[in-house]
Amino acid sequence: MLQILRALARPSLNWLLVFVPLSIVFEIAHKAAHAEWASPTLIFVFSAIGIIPLAGRMGRATEHLASRVGDAVGGLLNATLGNAAELIIAVTALIEASRNPEAAEFMHAVVKASLTGSIIGNILLVLGLAVLVGGIRHRVQNFNAVAARAGATLLTLAVVALVIPAVFSHLVPEKTDTIRELSVELSVLLLIVYGLSLLFTLHTHKHLYGTPPDANAPSDAQAEHWPVRRSVIVLVVVTVFIALLAEFMVGSIEAASHAFGLSDLFIGVVIVAIVGNAAEHSTAVLVAWRNRMDLALTIAVGSSTQIALFVAPFLVLFSLALGSPIDLVFSIPEVVAIALAVLILEQISSDGESHWLEGVLLLTVYAMLGVLFFHLPG
Repeated sequence: MLQILRALARPSLNWLLVFVPLSIVFEIAHKAAHAEWASPTLIFVFSAIGIIPLAGRMGRATEHLASRVGDAVGGLLNATLGNAAELIIAVTALIEASRNPEAAEFMHAVVKASLTGSIIGNILLVLGLAVLVGGIRHRVQNFNAVAARAGATLLTLAVVALVIPAVFSHLVPEKTDTIRELSVELSVLLLIVYGLSLLFTLHTHKHLYGTPPDANAPSDAQAEHWPVRRSVIVLVVVTVFIALLAEFMVGSIEAASHAFGLSDLFIGVVIVAIVGNAAEHSTAVLVAWRNRMDLALTIAVGSSTQIALFVAPFLVLFSLALGSPIDLVFSIPEVVAIALAVLILEQISSDGESHWLEGVLLLTVYAMLGVLFFHLPG
C-alpha cells in the first residue's frame, strides 16, 4: 500500500488524466443542461490538457510496439500514431467548417496554423528537447548524417510546395479556382513523393535507419516491453478518447481564442500543435536520453515530413470531398517559419553529431517564432 502511495505521489504526466472525465462532464453540462459554469473556454482548456497525457500514453504504447520491429519501422510507427492526435483535430475542424460555413474561414486558418506549428514544433521543440536532454547525459551523440539529410531534403521540398501557391496567390489573388486546382495538383505530387520516401526508408536504404541502441544504456536494456496485444489495445482506446476530446476542443476553440485574446495563428501554431505533438515530445526525449539519436531524429524529422508530405495534402483532398475545400496558401509568416526551421535542421544534421548547445539553439529559434506569432494579428 505504501509503495502504491509513493508511486502516486511521484510527479507524472498521468496526473493530467483527471482532465479527461472533467472535459466530458463539462461538455455534457454545456450541451445538455446549458450550465453557465461549463463555459466553452474551460472545455477548451480541459480538453487540451486531457489530450496531452493521452498522447503520451499513445507514444509509450507505440515505443513498446516499435521495440519489436526496429528503428526504421518503429520511428515511422511512432510518428504516424503520434500525428494521429493532430490529424484527428484537423479532420474534426474541417468537418465543423463544412457544417458551419460561417466558421469555415476561421477553422481553415486554425488547421493551417496547426500544420505549421506541428512542422516547426517537431523540428525545433521536439528535436531541440531531445538534443538538449541527450546532450546533457552524453557529451556528443552520433547519428546517420545521410538519413538526416534525406529527411531535411524532403522538408525542403515541402517548403517549395508551400512557396509556389503563396507566390501565385500574391500575384493573382482573384484566381481562387486556379489556386484550389494548384493546391490539389501539388497535394497529389507530395503524396507520391511521400510514398517514394517510405520505399527509400523501409526498403532500398533501410540500413541507414537501423542503428542499434547503445550497449552501455542499462535502462534501455532492462526495459520491460509490453506484449503486442496490450500495446494495440492501449492505442485503440487512447485514439478513441483523443478523437472525443478533439471534438470538444475544436467546438470551443473560437470562444477560447476570443476569451484569451489570442489570434487564430497563435492558437494553431503554438497551443494546438503542442497538444498534438505530446506523443513525440515524450518518446523522442526518452530515446535521446538513452543515446538513441537516430531513433529520436527519425521520430522528430519523420513526423514533420509526414505532416508536410502526407497530412497536409490529405486534408486538401479530404476537404474537397466535404465541399469546403482548403488550399495550400499559407501566410507569409508561416512559410518563413517553416523555411527557417528546415534551414537550421540542415545545418545541425550535416555532420552526423549533436551536443546540448545545438538543442538550446533549436529551442531558442522556436521561442523566437512563438513570440512572432503571439504578436501577429489573426
